[in-house]
Amino acid sequence: MKPFLLLCSIAVIAAAGIGLLRAGRDDGPLAARVIYVIDGDTVIARIADGDRVHVRLIGIDTPEIGHDGEPGECFGRRAAEMTRGLALGREVTLEVGRERHDRYGRLLAYLRVVGGPGDLELTLLERGAARTLAISPNTDRAAVYAEQERAARRAGRGLWGACP
Repeated sequence: MKPFLLLCSIAVIAAAGIGLLRAGRDDGPLAARVIYVIDGDTVIARIADGDRVHVRLIGIDTPEIGHDGEPGECFGRRAAEMTRGLALGREVTLEVGRERHDRYGRLLAYLRVVGGPGDLELTLLERGAARTLAISPNTDRAAVYAEQERAARRAGRGLWGACP
């Protein structure tokens, strides 16, 4: 009887470990492909096991796009187009934040485009499509992102030159 209990215990622990990995709770980056861009800072990705996850990019905030007939913010559509052009259909790695999900259940992660521009958040800041948004405990890159935002603002790139 004891070997049966040991085997059952191992099976339960293994199943729990798989569930943690599927929820993005492991310590390593997740391989994924961006399958839909909701707006400039939110995408849907299919992770390696086939699950679809809503991903909110850490450290940035892009202007809102209009929904349900509401007007969007200045540069919101352009920021979404940039994210679409840089990430849609591309292989990416998702580096999950210390705080793993926001209040809407989205996975909080840094997104790196494989074979492309690299750090998507930094690229959007550089092009003036985003502002920094540092929310503890996911502030690992806040200083670098803030400097990139300042450079884009000084140069009048993106929203800094297009919006009042």
